[in-house]
Amino acid sequence: MIAERINCRKCKYYYITWDARMPHGCKAFGFKTRLFPSVVVYQSSGQTCQGYAEKNQNAKLK
Repeated sequence: MIAERINCRKCKYYYITWDARMPHGCKAFGFKTRLFPSVVVYQSSGQTCQGYAEKNQNAKLK
């Protein structure tokens, strides 16, 4: 299992898609999925997501 679970919703590359079958997307790696992208990355490579970058929350307040 994942040692440190990554919350994709806090990543600047995460987005919600319009595709009901594949509702989660990752702009860093360019794919859509049913699961959170960090879970798919871990299942595929055995490593935690290397593309994670935290969103800048202050930018939304302006």
